[in-house]
Amino acid sequence: MAQISKKEKKSFFDRMLDSIESAGNKLPDPIVLFFILCGIVLLASFITSYFNVSAVHPGTGEVVAANNLLNGAGFADFVSSMVTNFSNFPPLGMVLVMMIGVGLAEQSGFFTSLLKRTVIATPKRIIIPSIILIAIVANAAGDAGPIVLPPLAATVLMAFGYHPLVGLVVAYASTLGAFCANLIIGMSDTLAAGFTQIGAQTVDPEYIANPAMNYYFLVVSALFLMLVSLWVTHKFTIPRFGTYTGELPQMEKVTDTERRGLKWAGIATIVFAIVIVAMLIPENGVLRNAETGSILANSPFMNGIVPLLTMLFFIPGLFYGIGAKTINNSKDFGDMLGKSMSTMGPYIVLVFAAAQMLAFFSASNLGPIIAIKGAEFLNDIGFTGVPLIVAFVIFVAFVNLLIGSASAKWAILAPVFVPMFMFLDYHPAFTQVLYRIGDSITNPITPMLPYLVLLLSFAKKYDKNIGLGTLISALFPYTIFFGIFWIILIVVWYLFGIPVGPEGPIYM
Repeated sequence: MAQISKKEKKSFFDRMLDSIESAGNKLPDPIVLFFILCGIVLLASFITSYFNVSAVHPGTGEVVAANNLLNGAGFADFVSSMVTNFSNFPPLGMVLVMMIGVGLAEQSGFFTSLLKRTVIATPKRIIIPSIILIAIVANAAGDAGPIVLPPLAATVLMAFGYHPLVGLVVAYASTLGAFCANLIIGMSDTLAAGFTQIGAQTVDPEYIANPAMNYYFLVVSALFLMLVSLWVTHKFTIPRFGTYTGELPQMEKVTDTERRGLKWAGIATIVFAIVIVAMLIPENGVLRNAETGSILANSPFMNGIVPLLTMLFFIPGLFYGIGAKTINNSKDFGDMLGKSMSTMGPYIVLVFAAAQMLAFFSASNLGPIIAIKGAEFLNDIGFTGVPLIVAFVIFVAFVNLLIGSASAKWAILAPVFVPMFMFLDYHPAFTQVLYRIGDSITNPITPMLPYLVLLLSFAKKYDKNIGLGTLISALFPYTIFFGIFWIILIVVWYLFGIPVGPEGPIYM
């Protein structure tokens, strides 16, 4: 009688990841999800209004009552404001403007050549920490980080005697696990600030979010997580994969054309930086506050941070393209800008759906009511301070396993948690940084990000038998230790009351 083969028993961790993947795949596309949420908000507005649900605003003493949107007046307001809900949506303009610069730098090949040149030119003794730091900073380059850097890191580390899967894992984990940490302000900062502003304006209509308001904490986080990632890599990743015995491919070198493009880009960036500094240093500098002379407080520099960042990416992208001859004429230039903006199509549709949902949420008064009631409940049970900080970060980290889109999650969570934390006296900038920590730490292991499947395809070049479970188990230590040490860092930051960035105090 033939022996019946038994399936290999899966570990608890593998079964957990399978459950996460299954649950996440059952969720609708984020665009459809927002339209579903529109219907839920409309129904909730009817039910809460019918039962006269209300709350007392702790700051003004005003009674905030639920407003029924499922009536003639609600429909009339919807059709008359649909376009302005979309066109006046704060994240839309900021992200599209930022994408002009980031998109040109990506399409011209500047980001790819810069990453390749930086990694290849790094000495062996600092190659792994350099790859980690480059991976963290590469978040500002959009898809260039998780797509370009892992295979490049695999090739480089293999040339230095490491297993190529070490390069894949450490670059991927550092890029996505430290997603919000950076040394420069990028598009993710702008995107997060837009949704934070919407949430905060339900409490303070005059509140304007500053994209740099988490900058101090995120710079320290980048350096801090570089050390954590380096420790995890030597402690777990390198021993796990051992020695590579396969064929060693040739490492792609930077061409003379690419080198010339990088030189032109570098010169142009230095000139731009000198011009900006010249506008900041004098007491009456153009980019300072005309009345107070401040660089940070209500200054053209901070108010114009998005256009300035756009130029910071646009200028080197343009001059790289001219120097490397990827931009030969105005048609090439126009095509690159058009191609980069064409990738924003899904985002624009997502914004349209999110804008309508948030407009419904605002008009129904459900956001302030939930925030007030939630803050009162947390105060009554004494659940504030460090326990609240840790719980919120972990909550967001679990949500991130099911919904990969950072903008989709914050669009849903910001209108509730930003005002709720404001009623508990926490500044929106602090709430935002808590969200961004939770949104980052589980990125390496979530099956909801398309980069994970791409990483698996890269890995199969070196080990054709490798599976998703093996890959995620190698990434899991980064999630665990990034989470532990990042939470410790923000708790210490909170206890010392250090601002998380310009115009970003802990408390209101």
